[in-house]
Amino acid sequence: MIEYHQNHPLDPQEVARVFKASGINRPTDDIPRITSMLEGANLIVSAWHEDKLIGVCRALTDYCYCCYLSDLAVDRAYQRQGIGTKLISQVREATGDEVSLVLLSAPGAMDYYKQIGFTLADNAFVKKRLK
Repeated sequence: MIEYHQNHPLDPQEVARVFKASGINRPTDDIPRITSMLEGANLIVSAWHEDKLIGVCRALTDYCYCCYLSDLAVDRAYQRQGIGTKLISQVREATGDEVSLVLLSAPGAMDYYKQIGFTLADNAFVKKRLK
């Protein structure tokens, strides 16, 4: 059975492990940066199987208009079981129907987000990080 928790304390090392195991491109060898990423988020939903962290959805939101989903990662061993979709639905539940969910997708996940109800935006701009 998979359990979901909102803003449950997370070990940055474990989050880095999930990022690596999911295939998401994050600075997993820079634990201080992972720690800062967790501290900077104001909504984190985590997925657990038998006390093992298996999924993370990290977000920044004002809880009234917009929510940026900055990370969605599920350990490959647990993918294709609806866990990512459930993590996002937990974010939606926490933020409400008046809040837009916005994210930047990895190229390989474009079809996934379309399948779960996201609309492709053609009006987004990005200034890429330098490091």
